[in-house]
Amino acid sequence: MPKFRGVDYYDVDSQLTEDERMVRDTVRDWVDDALMPVIQEAYINRRFPRELIPQMAELGVYGANLPEEYGCAGLNNVAYGLIMQELERGDSGVRSFASVQGALCMYPIYAFGSEEQKQEYLPRMAQGQVIGCFGLTEPDFGSNPGGMITRAVEDGDGYVINGAKMWITNGSTAHIAIIWAKTGESDEPSSIRGFIVPTDTPGFTARDQKGKLSLLASDTSELSLQDVRVPATALLPESGGLKSPLMCLTQARYGIAWGAVGAAMACYDEALSYAKEREVFGRPVAATQIQQVRLAEMLTEITKAQLLCLQLGRLKDEGRARPQQVSLAKRNNVHMAAEIAREARRILGGNGILVEYSAMRHMANLESVYTYEGTHDVHGLILGQDITGFSAY
Repeated sequence: MPKFRGVDYYDVDSQLTEDERMVRDTVRDWVDDALMPVIQEAYINRRFPRELIPQMAELGVYGANLPEEYGCAGLNNVAYGLIMQELERGDSGVRSFASVQGALCMYPIYAFGSEEQKQEYLPRMAQGQVIGCFGLTEPDFGSNPGGMITRAVEDGDGYVINGAKMWITNGSTAHIAIIWAKTGESDEPSSIRGFIVPTDTPGFTARDQKGKLSLLASDTSELSLQDVRVPATALLPESGGLKSPLMCLTQARYGIAWGAVGAAMACYDEALSYAKEREVFGRPVAATQIQQVRLAEMLTEITKAQLLCLQLGRLKDEGRARPQQVSLAKRNNVHMAAEIAREARRILGGNGILVEYSAMRHMANLESVYTYEGTHDVHGLILGQDITGFSAY
């Protein structure tokens, strides 16, 4: 399989530091050498390629932008984004695994956990020895997480948790779950707290979600918690209110914005190569006007998204990025990537439905990415509120 050469029409590389390029190229080579040879089989057989977990740990992709003192890579946010870009160039499910591990499990332990919790979990999670999942969404509460019904009631020197979570990436793989629950008798979102729950705790079960037509190379589960008893030390002491899980989602959405660019790059590169080689009516597909316009539109949108991500990353590294800016990037870039995957599939013609090509796999995956971590429309409402001052939800 040929090495990926990148898509960089505006010389974005020149705006990256040497270290950022080195990180990107290291992960890019690993995707080409280790992920691409197995992803087709994994996708068809609906399995997450767990054999790659230790290799990803060696690369330092888990919690890559968290401090070195906890065994993490300590990279800046642009380098972290480039990692997500390259992982999703391979497959959205693999990027999702790394995103959940780092942004949704390691980050809340780092941001809201005690020093003891950080020391206990973060180094082992960075090494891939402990895998986590993030339990916020419920069967009846997705875009409105504040309505959750999962409860954590104080009982003696601990808590008893009851509830259910749905659409949980890594659920059947995880050793621990970050579970968000309302505490006490209050039904207010302000009562929401986070808990570290070992998945082998009695009463905790994870069941694979059946019938998926997207993210086939990813573990997606339903979690059930029936009288799950955890000690007081399971509570993330600095967590409080809906703001805490939303902060985690902002971290994940940032990575998604970069990841979507990777998926789009993969589809564009594949479509361009195919169009140059495939002949129709005695000339290459790439020599026809309609396909040239398609390719030009694809390249234009990728270039805009690359510049958007880079500026967002610089703002984040300066501590100036706002959640609404992350919403704009997630919303725009995933929509862009989904459209490019569809156009690439069309350029590939009938061959585009075969697993040997990546466009339709990316197209199906991106339909999930379009919805999770805040739907396209909800991010539109977040932006609408920010620019008008009126909440419409």
